[in-house]
Amino acid sequence: MPLLTLIVLPFAASLLAALMPANARNLESTLAGLVAVFCAVAVALHFPEVAAGTVLRQEIAWLPSLGMPMVIRMDGFAWMFSMLVYCIGALVVLYARYYMSPADPVPRFFSFFLAFMGAMAGVVLSGHLIQLVFFWELTSLFSFLLIGYWHHREDARRGARMALTVTAGGGLCLLAGMLLLGHIVGSYDLDHVLASAELVRHHPLYLVTLVLVLLGAFTKSAQFPFHFWLPNAMAAPTPVSSYLHSATMVKAGVFLLARLWPVMSGTEPWFWLVGATGLVTLLVGGYAAIFQNDLKSLLAYSTISHLGLIVLLLGLNSPLAAVAAVFHIMNHATFKASLFMAAGIVDHESGTRDIRRLSGLRRMMPITATLATVAGAAMAGVPLLNGFLSKEMFFAETVFLDASPLVATALPIAATIAGMFSVAYSLRFIADVFWGPPATDLPRTPHEPPHWMRVPVELLVLACLVVGIFPAWAVGQFLATAALPVVGGQLPAYSLVLWHGVNAPLVMSLIALAGGIALHLTLHWLRARGSAQAPLVMHHLSGRRMFEAGLTQFTRWGRSGRRLLSTQRLQWQMLWLVLATLVAGVLPLWLQGVHLGARPALPLSIAFVLLWIVGGLCAIATAWQAKYHRLAALVLMGGAGLATCVTFLWFSAPDLALTQLAVELVTTILILLGLRWLPRRDAALREADPLRARARRLRDLVLALLTGGGMAWLAFAMMSRDFPESTSTFFLEHALSGGGGTNVVNVMLVDFRGFDTFGEIVVLGIVAVTVYALLRRFRPAGESMDLPEQQRAVPADLQTDLLNPRHASDTAIGYLMVPAVLARLLLPFIALVAIYLFLRGHNQPGGGFVAGLVFSVALVLQYMVSGTTWVEAHLPLVPRRWIATGLLLALATGLGAVALGYPFLTSHTAVLQLPLVGELHFASATFFDLGVFALVVGATLLILTAIAHQSVRSHRYHARLVEEEMQAISLLVGDPPDPPAPAGMKGAP
Repeated sequence: MPLLTLIVLPFAASLLAALMPANARNLESTLAGLVAVFCAVAVALHFPEVAAGTVLRQEIAWLPSLGMPMVIRMDGFAWMFSMLVYCIGALVVLYARYYMSPADPVPRFFSFFLAFMGAMAGVVLSGHLIQLVFFWELTSLFSFLLIGYWHHREDARRGARMALTVTAGGGLCLLAGMLLLGHIVGSYDLDHVLASAELVRHHPLYLVTLVLVLLGAFTKSAQFPFHFWLPNAMAAPTPVSSYLHSATMVKAGVFLLARLWPVMSGTEPWFWLVGATGLVTLLVGGYAAIFQNDLKSLLAYSTISHLGLIVLLLGLNSPLAAVAAVFHIMNHATFKASLFMAAGIVDHESGTRDIRRLSGLRRMMPITATLATVAGAAMAGVPLLNGFLSKEMFFAETVFLDASPLVATALPIAATIAGMFSVAYSLRFIADVFWGPPATDLPRTPHEPPHWMRVPVELLVLACLVVGIFPAWAVGQFLATAALPVVGGQLPAYSLVLWHGVNAPLVMSLIALAGGIALHLTLHWLRARGSAQAPLVMHHLSGRRMFEAGLTQFTRWGRSGRRLLSTQRLQWQMLWLVLATLVAGVLPLWLQGVHLGARPALPLSIAFVLLWIVGGLCAIATAWQAKYHRLAALVLMGGAGLATCVTFLWFSAPDLALTQLAVELVTTILILLGLRWLPRRDAALREADPLRARARRLRDLVLALLTGGGMAWLAFAMMSRDFPESTSTFFLEHALSGGGGTNVVNVMLVDFRGFDTFGEIVVLGIVAVTVYALLRRFRPAGESMDLPEQQRAVPADLQTDLLNPRHASDTAIGYLMVPAVLARLLLPFIALVAIYLFLRGHNQPGGGFVAGLVFSVALVLQYMVSGTTWVEAHLPLVPRRWIATGLLLALATGLGAVALGYPFLTSHTAVLQLPLVGELHFASATFFDLGVFALVVGATLLILTAIAHQSVRSHRYHARLVEEEMQAISLLVGDPPDPPAPAGMKGAP
């Protein structure tokens, strides 16, 4: 099976889960479980190859011109992490099936969960540095969605935002570090990077690269001082917490450190930066955990501590310490996942996670209590459990470290203290919850959960026991396979046995156990007297407080900057935009200089001069009429646009002319609908300072002349040059042979520059959805949220406007432009024109973009003249589905080329023999163009209909206000109200 399937399958299942009904919890969990199990089995079948030292590799052409293929790579370390991702993922899915409430949006949960699984698999299996960063950021995005799953809760929203801010910011640093690392090596391929250790370590940019990479790893793995986001992520559902803390999100940072250990370790900066950060995190996390009163918060801080232990081991520059780090990654995943699930069972069955309220649950939940006790003992490092073995290796590495006397003395002491903390918070989890007198004030009476909800915990606890008792038999070969790539190809000597005799690590373990028990008893005694609180220094040095204070300060600065620079007047915003663009264009030309070319000019055409005289007059008249009559200004602006269309035709660019013409139509409708939101013309005519107003208009005129004249001169300078080997020449020569079409513009858009076009339509879709979301939430002050839609072609209040031309609004005038019956008859003919333009686009002027605009104009025309009710009854259109269909179709076209072994969006041409038609050339880019067509239609409809709805609703609202004011005036002056209209004449004047 191709390795790419291991990444693609979870994402595909994520899309499928999102489309499932909300009440099909069994179906969704079955889908997610089957995907996880299938991927786990597929990875397990590769073990004989990776155990033999083979590096499995699959390379797919993605962007070959940029040297960026998609590389899927699996060695022993990636194999081990993939097994953790998929196996624990399968267990969490089974657990979540019983944990999640039927009232929750379960399809959304499993959709996010599967997408997160695919993103984590992408990080683990990436064989290219940039590809790794891409999936790295995807894990931040999907963890944000999972942590904020219960988005109605403030703590979930705050925790999700905090996690995304910290980890995504670290991801940007990681991207910069990976770019520098690839620059140093001369390749972004992971195999080349891992083979260039000496080159990297001795390069002048090594320290900068190291710091940037470590920032990415430390933020993801919650190392001090970035540890604060992890406890705040406990607002997520417990299955999410179990998965993120054991095998995925927070392990990504230590995975990266271990992955790059052969390249970047072995230096003094690595030792001090990585080792010191890990040591501080180990102590801070353990110390904070013993004071937590929430079960999940206790486990969160314990995760921080254990992650610090792994980072410290990786920072010791010792191959044996790196092996111990890999071993503890495996052990931590088993006991931490089981502990989180046990905490979720307690919360699920008792209704609370507050340790102060929980007590004596072993009598009501004996099996869960036994499982949690074993898992907690593994976390504490009790003998005969897997946590004891990796902790012993950690103690041994701190004792036998070859370092300065201060470090050699302080490190074992710090490790022993951290071990005491581990025992203390493990005892707090076990003894305070499951032992003691039975609790009496719980929200629910605790009892054992459903059997299958407990099965994942049982399997993980069984793994803790088996590995702890038979380590060499259970994980010996797996550990050697996983650790071999980390240490660079040669394993150090180590032994997985339970008894190494009486030595320093054993003494440290005994001291940690005894000291931890004593610490727990002391704190328990102090809590009983109400005096066991975390010192104030923990509160003042809280990373969360620092983060929120910094976020507040940045928000204040942002508001100050907005008040300083922004304004509600669009004119000032346009002024700064145009002025900044002018400066940005003039500055490089001023420094480098641009001169006219020697290409002979064509004879001057009187017709062309007259054309641009007319276009210029239309532009000047638009600026003049905008002050007095906006509708006239809109018509004149269309005249300038038509002059531009004719200019494109003059220069043999029919595609541009068609596009410009369609854009002119859509823009005219857009501005026509937007006129309703502008202030009244009589208010615009009132100027407080006429002299200042003239100066402002003169300033705008000068700026417009400079900008337009500069662009004209630059265009003339470029056209007067010869480009014998230009890019356009290449496209002209290879459009038919390389893209299968004779229309060079369309071939460029859907083939040569298809990736750019795909990015542009994604942006267009995002803009359309954003406009829809903003306008959907906006209502004029006092307007009802559920006003009825218009019931006739022209609303009654607009009819009133039309009866009084002196006060008629621009929106009302727009309703007189096209009769409804004529517009409905035009719809099929305009649709045929759109289809014609679409089908001919690959060889003649046309294409999906122009066809989409033409079809959109036809549909928007129906909204304008027939009303929403008629359109929705006869043309059930859902613009958001059009956008989604277009994006998926364009993406599927690109991925189809990848599936056949070609770069993304590579076009293929087939020659079909059709009866009565004959030979037909068909390009695969047609499907991509169809996606562009669907997205343009959806985006245009979504934006224009949203504005149209708001315009009509706002107009009704203001008309209702006028009617209420007139009635109030009538009552005040004593005039009787108007008699009711006769039957059948409602709304008549």
